[in-house]
Amino acid sequence: MMHQKILSGTPTASTDSDVHLRLDGLTKRYGDSVAVAALDLAVPKGELVALLGPSGCGKTTTLRMVAGLITPSDGRIIVGGSDITTTPTYKRDMGLVFQSYALFPHMTVAKNVAFGLEMRSVPKHEIEKRVKEALAMVRLEALSERKPRELSGGQQQRVALARALVIRPSILLLDEPLSNLDAKLRDEMRTEIRDIQQSLGITAVFVTHDQVEALSMCDKVVVMKGGKLEQIGSPIDVYEAPATPFVASFVGRTNRLEGSANGDGTVIIGTAVLRVPGRPGGKVEILVRPHRIKLVDANASPEGSAERFNRLAGTLTRVTFVGDLLQYHVDVAGTEVIVEAASDHGRGFWKAGAPVALSWRVEDTMVFGRGA
Repeated sequence: MMHQKILSGTPTASTDSDVHLRLDGLTKRYGDSVAVAALDLAVPKGELVALLGPSGCGKTTTLRMVAGLITPSDGRIIVGGSDITTTPTYKRDMGLVFQSYALFPHMTVAKNVAFGLEMRSVPKHEIEKRVKEALAMVRLEALSERKPRELSGGQQQRVALARALVIRPSILLLDEPLSNLDAKLRDEMRTEIRDIQQSLGITAVFVTHDQVEALSMCDKVVVMKGGKLEQIGSPIDVYEAPATPFVASFVGRTNRLEGSANGDGTVIIGTAVLRVPGRPGGKVEILVRPHRIKLVDANASPEGSAERFNRLAGTLTRVTFVGDLLQYHVDVAGTEVIVEAASDHGRGFWKAGAPVALSWRVEDTMVFGRGA
């Protein structure tokens, strides 16, 4: 790995006294296949942490091992200083919210929420009080006597969240809870879950493949690939200073160009000379995010010095309207580069076929060794 960009202000590591949930070398094997490989993770009390990655990366397997639904092949799960690796699920003091909601169809909303308390033999008067509080928290007091089939998807998800929180768990586990909702509801539920988690100060682990959910909701993001940890950091860290090309491309959109670094802070791409942070050498990949690039007239003077701005010539091949954005597709010596800009009522100033130049700040350039 040769990423040269440095981001200041990275949070310091948590001390042992801060950590509420610790995964120590957590591993899951199925025969010769390794689903999760020696995962280490420390989650401070009150933090919301995202396990982010594509399907099959091991994030849900990790969550289910924490919940006690899957037995680890190796490693330890420690909560509040106690090793719970072999503790049965029902003794782990964890609230679970599943993608499928998993509500009992024959029970009312109130009964669904009360179920966990009844299984714990909580007194009836206490159950009634806590169910009422939980439903108020998710704004469903008026729907307490309805059945799940009489609710919208967003309302069902709120019931599932209330059911998980009513037992007052030590840790809240959420397994892609928003994936079945439409875009508007996802936005609303992201805000609601985060607000509730912060108001309660509860430690939570959130599994998702959606980068927007991870970046907008969580204190820390754990990026996984092929059962292995790629990077742990704050949302700003993993977006602005990705540790690998995979993290850069999965967490946000990127353009990728191949070139040869001279070891003096410059990279040759075709006939162009680009400046990059640091002094890499050899074959490299240059990554630049689409919204960090400015599209300019091919004949226009550079907007700044070559020490501060990179510039590439190309031909505009297509303009795509995507609502609040216009995507400009530019051919640069056979490689497509996408530039994103705010849309103007669906009208693009630039037309396909026009010679253009791409300009961006040197500091917005990410560089990795080829094959990193």
